[in-house]
Amino acid sequence: MSGGLRRTLLRVGLLAGLMLAGAAAAAPVTLHDDRGTELRLPGPPQRIVTLMPSLTETVCALGACDRLVGTDRYSDWPAEVMRLPRLGGMDDAQVERIVALRPDVVLASPSTRAVERLQSLGLKVVVIESRTADEARRMVATVATLLGRPADGPALWSRIDAQVQRAVARAPAAWRGRSVYFEVDSAPYGAGRASFIGELLQRFGLINIVPAELGPFPKLNPEFIVRAQPDVVMAVERQIADMPRRPGWGALQALQARRTCAFADGRYDTLVRPGPRLGEAADLIADCLGALKQR
Repeated sequence: MSGGLRRTLLRVGLLAGLMLAGAAAAAPVTLHDDRGTELRLPGPPQRIVTLMPSLTETVCALGACDRLVGTDRYSDWPAEVMRLPRLGGMDDAQVERIVALRPDVVLASPSTRAVERLQSLGLKVVVIESRTADEARRMVATVATLLGRPADGPALWSRIDAQVQRAVARAPAAWRGRSVYFEVDSAPYGAGRASFIGELLQRFGLINIVPAELGPFPKLNPEFIVRAQPDVVMAVERQIADMPRRPGWGALQALQARRTCAFADGRYDTLVRPGPRLGEAADLIADCLGALKQR
């Protein structure tokens, strides 16, 4: 084969590869969101607005941070998203600003009040739930499909699961079978066994005092928690600090013995956001259990 012919074939092969890549990138996207609503796009969206931190983090973990044009006010990971327009939250999404950004798609949770309004203004909205571990896995798969990278979803979840397994393996075995209360709000609301947090705690062998039948994140009677006497209490630092001052909570033996996991704000956010940082959340739990004294 002459050098000229080889170079010609290489150029033709390169061109064919670029054409195939372009065709894949422009392939239509069809999916159903967690409402059962079908979404059709002529190709993977290039301008995306996310209205929940876990959705923002998932888009970035799948390598598409550069497609984000706006996020909710709480999205702060990875750091590069902090430069994007902040568009409110689930209760007060800034509809006019979102429309002005001309997104190809808006990703939102079922609790986002502006979904119908955004759709009435002609925007495509994908509604994704992520209260349980299975829903979080499905969220990753749905976003990967939307981005035109369906194979990347299972691959990312496999990496997350492997990190969780490593964290569980290094946690002290003595904590298996012990009870736990994980507080998500001082009202108090707890993370139940049915939530992604509850399922993560279960993988450590911890017994959640909040039964699955109460739902993923139920509001609890404070007396229920005191009567349950969890062996360990987990919450954000400021809530742990406040607990002894709550009526009756001084009787909690976990507080008396300082069997608590008090997470700083940033680390706590990692724990309560389903998605690509669940492996990091597992590491935080393992670190805390390893530091606690058995009493």
